[in-house]
Amino acid sequence: MALSDIRRVLISDSLAPACAQILRSLGGIEVTETPGLSPQDLISHIQDYDGLIVRSATKVTSEVLTAGTRLKVVGRAGTGVDNVDVDAATKNGIIVMNTPTGNSISAAELTCGLILSLSRQIPQAASSMTQGKWDRKKYMGSELHGKTLGILGLGRIGKEVAIRMQSFQMKTIGYDPIIPPEVTAEFGVHQFPLEEIWGQCDYITVHTPLLPSTTGLINDAAFSKCKRGVQVINCARGGIIDEEALLRALKSGQCGGAGLDVFTEEPPRDRALVEHPLVISLPHLGASTHEAQNRCGEEIALQIVDLVKARALVGAVNAPALTKAFSPETKPWIRLAEAMGRLLHCLLPVVNGEVQVTTAGGALKNSGSFLCSAVAIGLLQDAEKKVNLVNSCFFGKETGIQVTSHHSSDSLETKLEVSGGGQRVIGGLSGDTPCLIQIGSSRFRTPVSLNGTLLLWRGETDLLKLVEVLAAARSQLQTFHVSGEYRVAEVSAPLSDVSPLGSCLQISLGLSA
Repeated sequence: MALSDIRRVLISDSLAPACAQILRSLGGIEVTETPGLSPQDLISHIQDYDGLIVRSATKVTSEVLTAGTRLKVVGRAGTGVDNVDVDAATKNGIIVMNTPTGNSISAAELTCGLILSLSRQIPQAASSMTQGKWDRKKYMGSELHGKTLGILGLGRIGKEVAIRMQSFQMKTIGYDPIIPPEVTAEFGVHQFPLEEIWGQCDYITVHTPLLPSTTGLINDAAFSKCKRGVQVINCARGGIIDEEALLRALKSGQCGGAGLDVFTEEPPRDRALVEHPLVISLPHLGASTHEAQNRCGEEIALQIVDLVKARALVGAVNAPALTKAFSPETKPWIRLAEAMGRLLHCLLPVVNGEVQVTTAGGALKNSGSFLCSAVAIGLLQDAEKKVNLVNSCFFGKETGIQVTSHHSSDSLETKLEVSGGGQRVIGGLSGDTPCLIQIGSSRFRTPVSLNGTLLLWRGETDLLKLVEVLAAARSQLQTFHVSGEYRVAEVSAPLSDVSPLGSCLQISLGLSA
């Protein structure tokens, strides 16, 4: 993937000036800032850009991604990528990245502000004062001291909320299906199953992404299990709290108040919740601080510069294999895996079904995932699509190839084996150079360098004929290797016609990694 070719970037939402400045000064990237483009205008303009940076206003649809034939990266300056069709980006081989830490503090502080506002009805009391009233008895509040706060989602923001609300002597409990309980215990949050959460909480705040599993997470059934008068806060994503269920709970008194910074529809046309006297509504202000906006703009720009300079890939949500491609220790193995895929592709008349990637040696113990992606690139070398480490396994499955991995602890030798369709190839590294060690059961006496162009035969070879053909093509024989029934020649330039050499396979190893 030629990431150094990211030369033109479009910023289609309002971002801090530092974002464009960093891209220009540190990355040498041409930047166009055009906030407020209509969807159709974005589709018509995106074909001229290698990168796109957005906040939450721009919707990066499959139509946009398909139209962006040059696109290599979409950067979301903020947490989450709800407004980006990640599946379509993956299919098109486009990296999607966000800045997961950029607005964590701002979102956490706003959540805490809403909890405080709910406990003392601060906005409502302030509003009544502007109307000339003095309603001391009407706005009787509650202390947070000793109350229980349930935090659903214990990532960066959930953790920051917990730490801050503990200073009010609140008891913090929570739920997260990914983060282990021993980790959250370190910052004072005792985890429970969801079914045990509801009845314990005086306040519940949500900090999860919007997924099918989290849509309507707080619904009629959940409210029915809560304490009467429970108060809920959503500064994450609209839809995590079922808005109709919330309205019913407010009307019945089962819910005593809500702080909402996000809505299913933004801005909401249905004003029932916004105008409810027990609801504090905000216009999606979670990341709306000068600090968060500067931080997110700077972070996404620096991440793209690191990508262009091949230093690192940070914040990518759909490219775990590519994340490893920047490591000096890992990159040669990715090149080897792609070469192994190409070799297997050449050895088999048709590649389909399962292809097994077996790693051996401690250095490759946790490398199966990204090596599978690299092998898939080699297997799909003839595909009429843009195939890279982002989408290779996706296209492999689409064409009937399932690449799976397994680590063997039986061998002390660090090596990579790729097998499928009755064929097997084994490779390793000589220094940083990918090499072929074995085909089938036949091991080469010296490793075969997997660079440039190889000619491969099965059976005896007429060396005199080989030299004649190479001379006629102005190519030279660089190395010649024998492994049982296989013969491999490394030549200086590809041949336009290998038919004079009989059943010879020509393998080009112009690798992409």
